[in-house]
Amino acid sequence: MSPVASPPKDNVPTFAAFVGTRCVARGPLEATLRKCKRHVDEGGDEPVLVFDDQTGRQLDFDLRGTADEVVARAMPASKPAGPGRPRLGVVSREVSLLPRHWEWLEDHPQGISGALRRLVDEARKREPEKERAKRRRAAASRFMWAVAGNLPDFEEASRALFAEDDATLDALMRKWPADVRKHVRAMVDG
Repeated sequence: MSPVASPPKDNVPTFAAFVGTRCVARGPLEATLRKCKRHVDEGGDEPVLVFDDQTGRQLDFDLRGTADEVVARAMPASKPAGPGRPRLGVVSREVSLLPRHWEWLEDHPQGISGALRRLVDEARKREPEKERAKRRRAAASRFMWAVAGNLPDFEEASRALFAEDDATLDALMRKWPADVRKHVRAMVDG
């Protein structure tokens, strides 16, 4: 049985590795990379494509050396503390706003960063499922383009994906390899 996508547990990002249309690994980054390395070491000469399940983006990893070396190169090293609250996951980035926007933000008692965080959280609460579903379909589309772009009925399946016509999507994917079908379906379902 091939590994297929499932929702990440406890917000731990998950990844899927494909060789052609066959899923060879799936799970947290370290476990996925170790399985990819094992596949390569056992004589797998086809390229291994690794995808971030949450974004559908393909990621490149250097699979040379030992499994520990592969993981060490890929895993984010602890960075020196910068501005903000890194232990809480706060990331500092630049924001460009018009003067009237800065004035409005500066009037908030909890500061500019606090006001921006509240605005983003409020926007996320208004239609959270709709936004999550939209992101899942966009991620599934990225994955489909990379792995299924040459498969039968790809263009029609892509249109059905964004039209949220899951019955048509499933019907069009019937001719596709099982691992690809299952992964697309799991990404859409979240």
